[in-house]
Amino acid sequence: MSPDVRQVRLEAAQATGRLPSIVAATFDRAGTTWQGRAGAVPAGPAGPADPMGAQYRIGSITKTMTAVLVLQCRDEGLLSLEDPLGTVIPESGYRDRPLRDLLAHTSGMQSEPVGPWWERAGRGSFEELLAANDGMHAVAAAGEYYHYSNLAYALLGEAVARVRRDSWWRLVQQRLLTPLAMTRTSYHPGPAAQRGYSVQHFTGILQVEPDTDTGSMAPAGQLWSTVGDLTRWGRFLADGHDSVLSASTLAAMSLPHTPEYGLGLRLSVIAGSPWVGHTGSMPGHLAALFVNRDSGRGVALLTNATTGCAPEALARDLAEGTACEPPPRPWSPTDSVPEAARELTGIWFWGNTAFDVRWHNHGLEFHELAGRGLSDRFEAAADGFVGVDGYHRGERLRVVRRPADADAAGEPGDIAHLEAATFVYTRVPYDPQAPIPGR
Repeated sequence: MSPDVRQVRLEAAQATGRLPSIVAATFDRAGTTWQGRAGAVPAGPAGPADPMGAQYRIGSITKTMTAVLVLQCRDEGLLSLEDPLGTVIPESGYRDRPLRDLLAHTSGMQSEPVGPWWERAGRGSFEELLAANDGMHAVAAAGEYYHYSNLAYALLGEAVARVRRDSWWRLVQQRLLTPLAMTRTSYHPGPAAQRGYSVQHFTGILQVEPDTDTGSMAPAGQLWSTVGDLTRWGRFLADGHDSVLSASTLAAMSLPHTPEYGLGLRLSVIAGSPWVGHTGSMPGHLAALFVNRDSGRGVALLTNATTGCAPEALARDLAEGTACEPPPRPWSPTDSVPEAARELTGIWFWGNTAFDVRWHNHGLEFHELAGRGLSDRFEAAADGFVGVDGYHRGERLRVVRRPADADAAGEPGDIAHLEAATFVYTRVPYDPQAPIPGR
């Protein structure tokens, strides 16, 4: 498959998902087989043409490292996966849940810790985490069903810290990153790390997301890394490493505990074969890493947007080399929205069909919310906006305002509706009993 196909796929993801930047690579046992970038990726240590050095937050890919620390302890006889959590953390309200179930997200614990949104607010000490999560918020019995739990991985991180009598982060550094030469993976972002952003939906303006120190929740999703380092971690997940974990233990981690998950590894099917890895999501960042353990082929991607792409699906498309139409243009964040366009953004209805109207790459785009995507695009003209793409190409978008004698339905001068040819767009759905606006 031509590498150009993957680059087009990456550019399409950036353009349609409104991603400030995205970097990706495919690899095999011999090394990197393709790498690409789209959007505003600044120069990294290797220079502006190399996306491998740009550091992003990896979110829950961190969990795969926490899981490897647990399996190291198991292999050294320091604990058993059948041990209840209370063997290591006796004061936990979840002391009866087996470690194996914590690893596989079948512990029955709630998905998030009690309290403020930990990914944005951060968490305090582990003692505070235990006190707030006393076991009263369980959603199921251990082993009953798969229920993803960030809290479980915070507890697993503390468990290995207690067994080893060291901090979770130092264990990650000493027992994982150093032997694998993952020099660009860190607890905090480095000086050249990408800022995380969310995109204001209707305007396209970037909003900076917090780079929170997640504290006691760090084993669930704290770390920052690069595509280059993730490909090293992916090759390790395929073959193991004598100084880290054996291939046989990794094979056991890759067996399905549930259809979705092994022991610390998310399970996926790509090109008809089983792949293992994980996705990651934190405020301002999305990530994915997957590898086929038989062939050694893998894919990694990182982007600095809270939403905008489905990381696992995009990783699958890049791994398979799935072709797509090239985007008409890359997406660029908005610096400012013209006053004439600002009040037109938002939700409009043509009859009962809802449209999301947003300012996008210096034009107004109408997106049908029923799932059919972009409907029409209007760009600024001397006397308003004119259609440049879609059914309304060449048509004027007419802004109809309420007259001076407007009734209680709105203030004089407010927008009553929009018109393009005979299409009328209103802020509320069509009422067949009411007069047609403007007629």
